[in-house]
Amino acid sequence: MKISLIAHDNKKQYIVQFALAYKHVLEKHELYATGTTGQKISEATGLTIHRFQSGPLGGDQEIGALIAKNEMDMVIFFRDPLTAQPHEPDVTALLRLCDVYSIPLATNMGTAEILIHGLERGDFSWRDIIHERTKGERNGSNNS
Repeated sequence: MKISLIAHDNKKQYIVQFALAYKHVLEKHELYATGTTGQKISEATGLTIHRFQSGPLGGDQEIGALIAKNEMDMVIFFRDPLTAQPHEPDVTALLRLCDVYSIPLATNMGTAEILIHGLERGDFSWRDIIHERTKGERNGSNNS
């Protein structure tokens, strides 16, 4: 599965701790992250992470583009609800896309742990069906 890891500045330490705690799960998947978050996680864990721009420079939008193409399976986004973000419209758009495309989304540690445990159990195998359907539509073999 393709998993995005994102964190606002005041939450970066928490997503690094999360990645360290669940490295054994995350290392089995393709990981993506916004700039600094990806760097911090990679340095702390040794995990391979595809890094996009930082959030304010378009990283949220790059991840959103993958969601819109059904090429992202899960988003873990540790948001800071108490600090105004200069790119809040981009954040809102990303969250909206997760809802539109039924992408599992965690915006805090508690929900992220539930998603990771579900991932470990295989609860998200339905995403494979989505990928097959999307692949078929791209190849023109839609049977509807």
